[in-house]
Amino acid sequence: MKTLLLIVSLLMFGTVTAKIIPVGPRQQYKNITAAINAAVYGDTVLVEAGYYKEKNLLIKKGIVLKGINYPVLDGEKKYEIISITADGVVVDGFRIIHSGISSMEDISGIKVYNRKNVVIKNNILEDTFFGIYIQNGFNCTIENNRLVAISKEEQQSANGIHCWKCDSMRIVGNKVSGHRDGIYFEFVKNSVIWRNTSTKNIRYGLHFMFSNDDMYVSNVFNNNGSGVSVMFSKQIKMFNNYFEENWGDASHGILLKEISDGYMQGNHFNKNTSAIYMEGANRIYMTYNTFEGNGWALKIQASCLGVVLEHNNFNGNTFDVGTNGSLVQNTFNNNYWDKYEGYDLNKDKIGDIPYRPVSMYSMIVEKYPPAMILFRSFITSLLDKTEKILPSLTPENLKDNAPLMKKAF
Repeated sequence: MKTLLLIVSLLMFGTVTAKIIPVGPRQQYKNITAAINAAVYGDTVLVEAGYYKEKNLLIKKGIVLKGINYPVLDGEKKYEIISITADGVVVDGFRIIHSGISSMEDISGIKVYNRKNVVIKNNILEDTFFGIYIQNGFNCTIENNRLVAISKEEQQSANGIHCWKCDSMRIVGNKVSGHRDGIYFEFVKNSVIWRNTSTKNIRYGLHFMFSNDDMYVSNVFNNNGSGVSVMFSKQIKMFNNYFEENWGDASHGILLKEISDGYMQGNHFNKNTSAIYMEGANRIYMTYNTFEGNGWALKIQASCLGVVLEHNNFNGNTFDVGTNGSLVQNTFNNNYWDKYEGYDLNKDKIGDIPYRPVSMYSMIVEKYPPAMILFRSFITSLLDKTEKILPSLTPENLKDNAPLMKKAF
């Protein structure tokens, strides 16, 4: 009873209140470090616009660090700029520039160490090694940040948003460019990546490994070294993402390697060398996706099992499907193929004869890439026409038995 009365008393008379601690040239606290040291749990350190060179801001208590008109925090190419070692911290509204670079340490613009309920939002990070790094985090949010790196080599650059061994993360509305990988997940589960733009990164727009039960929604991966790499994961859902302009000898819109039980719906693959490259993928369901203007719409290796494609649109791709084997245990059904030359005598909007999306020429190119020099020649057209009449090299059971006569959507 005495404890209850004490709590009520504290609430009524305001004994415990959060303070706003201003920082700036005209304020009591001239530097941010002193203000953080003076703050207690729940306080807000309010930083005026200006230029601040402080070796490293270490936040060890659950406070809000709020910038007004984007005060600049400069790491002078030597230091980690903000380090967070407390739960419930908020970092909002800073311009963070010039972190240190190290091949031995994961130096970051903002780094969270083994914490939960941290929010990092509305910041601009420029010329940092790692941008925002969360290690062993739970229920953290990274929202509406802009991250730009300028290094040209992978060795001099790290990842924009990097999450390692995390749970229940929300990566929302960020713009990342110029890093090694735009967004990187490793051992991350039950998390969502939503409405981010990852462009012109050196290696991948999004790279994740050993990460299960995650969802990727309405992101744009444009003009990266390669678009997205999904490896050694399961229970992955991908909705309404855009994979665009990922060109190069080994580039793809998305790589699916050794993953299982995935679901892909409403995604757009435009102008990639390979829209989807699948190796060791099992039980992946793909529906209502658009493949347009790619080199290969889909490269599905013989190691893939139980992949189902239904109601997808294939339009304007150089090759619809490529594979490296003759035994195929995957299902293609009710897709639209612009190269289909069949007929529909009963007018049910479904082709009366199957469509075989693997051309003989694509099989030859898969084994002998220099043969691509003959593309669009008379001899390649003749080979493909002959193969359709008397199949010999293309997989017998890789076919769409009920191709659509018009686009699926």
